[in-house]
Amino acid sequence: MSHAKVLRDLLNAPGVIVAPGMYDAFTSLLIEQHGFKCAYLGGASISYTRIAQPDIGLTSVSEVAQVVSHIRERITIPFIVDADTGFGNALNTQRTVKLLERMGASGIQLEDQTYPKRCGHLAGKTLVSKEEMVGKLKAAVDARADRNTVIVGRTDAIAVEGFEKAVERAHAYVEAGADVLFIEAPQTTEQMQSLGKMFAGRAPLLANMVEGGKTPLKSAAELGDLGFKLVIFPGAMVRVVAHAASEYLNILQSDGSTARMRNRMFDFAQVNAILGLDGIMADGQKYDPGLAAATESSVHKKSR
Repeated sequence: MSHAKVLRDLLNAPGVIVAPGMYDAFTSLLIEQHGFKCAYLGGASISYTRIAQPDIGLTSVSEVAQVVSHIRERITIPFIVDADTGFGNALNTQRTVKLLERMGASGIQLEDQTYPKRCGHLAGKTLVSKEEMVGKLKAAVDARADRNTVIVGRTDAIAVEGFEKAVERAHAYVEAGADVLFIEAPQTTEQMQSLGKMFAGRAPLLANMVEGGKTPLKSAAELGDLGFKLVIFPGAMVRVVAHAASEYLNILQSDGSTARMRNRMFDFAQVNAILGLDGIMADGQKYDPGLAAATESSVHKKSR
């Protein structure tokens, strides 16, 4: 079964899907090892971690594709990729879908901002016409090689045109073939509740939980009660890592030592255990019996 089919089956099964945000192969591996069934690769997280820039449309499709490829090489669970605006018009969108699908995306998210875009929780966004976005979604549906690949249609219209226009766009995006609806940045619980009622039975809804953003933060269970099927936490991983790294650097600068941080970090052996070093080396020894073990634990296991 393809990973795209696994994602589609999750969307059709009961319950709310929680998809933590990742930004590289290592964070994707942690998500999989902690038992999550789905993950999310956000454009903001790629921008933050690869080029240390805010989410204002500075990354390229090739940079996104490379990250997708590295992640798919390391994990088997399905994940959704934020493809921003498709990086251009309908033809650009088709090339983007084909590329990201080939690299390993299970779902591809497209939005109706103009290019270059900006984070959905920043001010000053502008939109393409509803008709142009409908064409891009139809182009995306036609371009996918696996009919199970999930197309997520996102509208940023609440902040630009208002709630009613956003709903109007969302209905059009379902008609165009979007498998999941992402109506970005509802500002009240009442708006979220209205969306859940309006699209019940029509299309699964995605909720975006951004710490410090415009949408009220709620648990997955609360969002499920409001009618949302998929809950993403796209930037939390970056924020957690940035906070921990800043604390570590302050201590290192002050103490000249990591001693005060050691109970809040993995040691060398623990990181290698996460990465599966012993198993990788054992696989290598199948093809090269002279390949030396890389860890003490491997040596001890071999001697027993």
